[in-house]
Amino acid sequence: MTQKLTILFDLDGTLADTAPDLMSAHNHVMKKFGYNTRSLEEIRNYLGKGAAVMIGRSIWSTARKELSKITDQKIKDEMIKEFLDFYGKNIVVKSKLINGVYKFLKWAKSNNISMGVCTNKQEHLAVDFLKKIKIYNFFEYVAGRNTFDYCKPDPRHLTNTIEIMGGNIKKSIMIGDSENDSEAAKSAGIPMILLEDGYTEKKIDQLYHNHLIKDYIGIEKIISPYLND
Repeated sequence: MTQKLTILFDLDGTLADTAPDLMSAHNHVMKKFGYNTRSLEEIRNYLGKGAAVMIGRSIWSTARKELSKITDQKIKDEMIKEFLDFYGKNIVVKSKLINGVYKFLKWAKSNNISMGVCTNKQEHLAVDFLKKIKIYNFFEYVAGRNTFDYCKPDPRHLTNTIEIMGGNIKKSIMIGDSENDSEAAKSAGIPMILLEDGYTEKKIDQLYHNHLIKDYIGIEKIISPYLND
């Protein structure tokens, strides 16, 4: 029997543009704890590594001295909890699927492709998001930031997910938009499809990738050759 192709997707910035709702949660926390809010463009550059990193980078960019205000782990934990609580209640307000995603997921399913999600979002938030935006049933497994003892850019986030799904690393592809995705894919030794204008400050030529896409329109042409390998 021919081994099925496995496709792993990042979530934020890859399957959906979640920045508007993440910005709302971020700015809610900043206002409550006395820090400056951020624009949507700034938030896009902070995303991809989880709530704690996003909050830390946001405060760091205000001024180095601000970081001293949150050396207290209790305050950091309070900020993160507040963020997750607010975001969890407002997870799909303005977020929307990347152009062509739904059609591609249907095509992949019809071609017997196994699909999973590897995200640095908390697992329960990722599952809730995918259900509310109505694409959860396309995926065989969802691995979040807290699913394992490690997460992207650690390649085990990808390789463990592939193993759990019964896939083969040599018949797997990663689709993502940031350095976390590209570094994990490169270390795991699997091809990487990169979305332009992702949630990263790095330039395209700084990110490992085998294919570059603007959205999911026409991505079937990229995937089809892998079905025959």
